[in-house]
Amino acid sequence: MLLTAACSAQAAPTNISSQPPLPTDTSVAVQWTNQPAYSQTGRETPVVPQVVSCEEWQSWPVIPIVSESVRELYQRGQADGNNPRAFSKVGDGEIAAEWFFAAFDLGPDYYDLGPHQNLVPVIEHFEGSFKRIGMAARRGFNTERILDPAARDRELCTAGESPLTCELRFHRPAFAILSLGTNQVWEPEEFEQGMRQILDILLSKNVVPILSTKGDNLEGDHRINRTIACLAQEYDVPLWNFWLAIQPLPRHGLQSDLEHLTYGITDFDDEHAMQSAWTIRNLTALQALDTVWRVVTVQP
Repeated sequence: MLLTAACSAQAAPTNISSQPPLPTDTSVAVQWTNQPAYSQTGRETPVVPQVVSCEEWQSWPVIPIVSESVRELYQRGQADGNNPRAFSKVGDGEIAAEWFFAAFDLGPDYYDLGPHQNLVPVIEHFEGSFKRIGMAARRGFNTERILDPAARDRELCTAGESPLTCELRFHRPAFAILSLGTNQVWEPEEFEQGMRQILDILLSKNVVPILSTKGDNLEGDHRINRTIACLAQEYDVPLWNFWLAIQPLPRHGLQSDLEHLTYGITDFDDEHAMQSAWTIRNLTALQALDTVWRVVTVQP
């Protein structure tokens, strides 16, 4: 059941900036699948020129780059009363799955950080948000549903609230991990318009968005991921380039339907698990959150 339910996702390297850019034809990526897609011992802050075009998103680092304006956004959120120990998940089945992030709230018996013990502080800091799904993350959600008051939780949300605005009022997160796209591969214009509305709402509430690219290419030309990258660049918000991280995995981390991610346990010390996209997804999502959190909270 877990294998068939898992929705497309990806993984992230911590030192990905040293790897060669991937071509659009991902079949060529097999040439470097033996190269590590993540750091085994720690995390380095990726350095990429900010002038790089979003058309070159495939070569962007997996771990987000965080600008000074994002630090300022976070500080405004703190002044507004956003919870510095809370993040929200916003999106579809890639982020609403029970096996995404929940293990970190269930305790060390449910995950193994292996060589990534430096991630203990971020797990402790955001305790309670990992297993929480919230109102703005559901299997089958797209930008339209997230913004539609008819899709709200009628027990917790007021009339006129969308799942997103309800989630932000109810949870008051300082951060939001935004993962969408697969359910709108044939509606690129509607997807972009909806993403802009979602980003406008998050920024109006001074919530720091962490965007992610998707793992699949159902549309055939990567236009959804390109849109996500261009929006991240335009809005100057962090991008977790999640697609790049699963490219070195067997079959690029996808099941035979080329949509759903391969399943693996949350054990970063298990070589077999680390060949599975869901294991890498949990690791790199945690690394992305850790990086953004550390950068925006460091004293200038």
